[in-house]
Amino acid sequence: MDALCDKKHHYTYADYCKWDDERCELIDGAIYAMSPAPEWKHQRYSGRLFLQLASFLKGKTCEVFSAPFDVRLNANSDDNTVVQPDIVVICDHSKLSGTGCVGAPDLVVEILSPTTSIRDRTVKLNLYLQAGVQEYWIVDPEAKTVHAHVLESGRYFVTCYIGSADVPVHVLDGCTINLPELFD
Repeated sequence: MDALCDKKHHYTYADYCKWDDERCELIDGAIYAMSPAPEWKHQRYSGRLFLQLASFLKGKTCEVFSAPFDVRLNANSDDNTVVQPDIVVICDHSKLSGTGCVGAPDLVVEILSPTTSIRDRTVKLNLYLQAGVQEYWIVDPEAKTVHAHVLESGRYFVTCYIGSADVPVHVLDGCTINLPELFD
């Protein structure tokens, strides 16, 4: 992957599709390497959150997917951004294509890790806002919090959930995530 990290080049989705031996994301034409495997806490919380969402969605039209799952936020053929959120919920099945989706998922969840924390809180937050992702969660395994960003009038409004709270999933009417079940 070192040869691909040359910041002088501008890569596209077509380039990204040729890289099958390394996990990476492509943001505005720049490559961001991803660690081969996240820490065990990350995987624990990802699995638990996925199970809660999947249980709620059973028999419904929306679907939940977990990484690795390519999300191309822009449908243009010269797209230069492909991200792999930890969890996404997609209600519009026409967005599903190949190894992921094209267009904004309804819900995106990123679980912080030491190598991605800054990017998840800044770069990806802005990407998801610009793409029109209706709800973006940042799950912090160390602080045991969920920051839920809900899109209203073109901007995100954020609520921090901690402790014994139930977190409402705004894009899924009637769905709540139990934090003690997630973090215990």
